[in-house]
Amino acid sequence: MQTVTAAILIQNDKVFIGQRTSGKQMANLWEFPGGKLEEGETPQECLVREMREEFGVEVAVREYFGESIYQYEHGSIKLLAYLVDWTGGEMTLRDHQDCKWVSFNDLEGYEFVPADMPFVQKLRKTHDVFPE
Repeated sequence: MQTVTAAILIQNDKVFIGQRTSGKQMANLWEFPGGKLEEGETPQECLVREMREEFGVEVAVREYFGESIYQYEHGSIKLLAYLVDWTGGEMTLRDHQDCKWVSFNDLEGYEFVPADMPFVQKLRKTHDVFPE
């Protein structure tokens, strides 16, 4: 089972999502950004690296948000999500075809990769606990 991380980046009562690039697995679906955990790397280090590689931004990882285990055709993943803060850099698309800041209530209007769906549902249920 592959361990993967996801960043839950929230600002101004909106959450950041990225759209997977055409030609890749699960092309055009939306996701919370992140990536595969490399050997010897903590999930927090993975998120910092992935956000730098995929969007050119620095993040500080806060608390653990949740876990999702999903069996895809190409294999099983364990997805670990963490709340993160954007601490520097200018957002640039490097590995996604689009990105958006979306209100919690609008999340279900986007087609997400299946492993991210538990986080979409949790955000919709708990959005009032996040400060603006």
